[in-house]
Amino acid sequence: MLKQRTVKQQVRTTGVGLHSGTKVVLTLSPAAADTGIVFRRVDLDPVVEFPSSANVVGDTRMASVLIRDGARVSTVEHLMSACAGLGIDNLYVDVSAEEIPIMDGSASSFVYLLQQAGVQEQEAPKKFIRVLKDVEVRQGTGNSEKWARLSPHDGYKLDFFIEFNHPAVDGTMQRAEVDFGDVSYVHDVARARTFGFMQDVESLRGMGLARGGSLENAIVMDEYRILNSDGLRYEDEFVRHKILDAIGDLYLVGHPLIASYHAHKSGHALNNLLLLELLKDPSSYEIVSFNSLDQAPASYARQMASEWSPS
Repeated sequence: MLKQRTVKQQVRTTGVGLHSGTKVVLTLSPAAADTGIVFRRVDLDPVVEFPSSANVVGDTRMASVLIRDGARVSTVEHLMSACAGLGIDNLYVDVSAEEIPIMDGSASSFVYLLQQAGVQEQEAPKKFIRVLKDVEVRQGTGNSEKWARLSPHDGYKLDFFIEFNHPAVDGTMQRAEVDFGDVSYVHDVARARTFGFMQDVESLRGMGLARGGSLENAIVMDEYRILNSDGLRYEDEFVRHKILDAIGDLYLVGHPLIASYHAHKSGHALNNLLLLELLKDPSSYEIVSFNSLDQAPASYARQMASEWSPS
């Protein structure tokens, strides 16, 4: 039986919220089988719990935000991406403010934190969502059209195209495909950082966003070039970060997906709409488990075997 996973022990870190600019204490703790990943605002009295669910996403401006009982937890996608990449099913995520800390702008700090906590298998079958037919959502028309699609596939792969009309972005690859039957989440996705443009900073901060952004936690560009002295971590880091985001957004469905994801200029809002479209049609998916590793898709066999060595 392929078993569910949580962490062995509690771990803690501190950081700053990308959008709020607020100092945050983040604590990850083991959770019982079938708990799922549950975010808890421990600074509130009483504590408010947010299950990681597509139906709890209430805001998608520049991040995936969980909203419940008038409270919110923002920017959950990078941590969710790390949990998906390492196959964590059950976890309590306690935060002392309304936003998950941005750390270095990628998922690598969360991967490291989870690896330090260690993995604990649990006596319950791991559940997957297998997509049975194409599900697609679209917005806009012509050059402004955006779309995202889930299709049947015996594994998990993501194909993403971006277009920003910026020389620094357009000078790199704007399309990437990641097939987890062939590559490692930890080495090939987790280090890709979020990015932003100097000319957008003032308007974003006017909306209460990007108040904690800096060269330490994002790739920052002026009108022509990248301002970070260390350059890019991957030659296609921009589109690879969009894949990292999509992995986190899609993990809000509650279980790992067995599917192929294709996206054209998608983002948090469209990713959430895609999950809601999937869930509203019970004939488009099924919940499955596997008795042994050799019965599971190659992408998950690789994940179960190789992603837990601290790098």
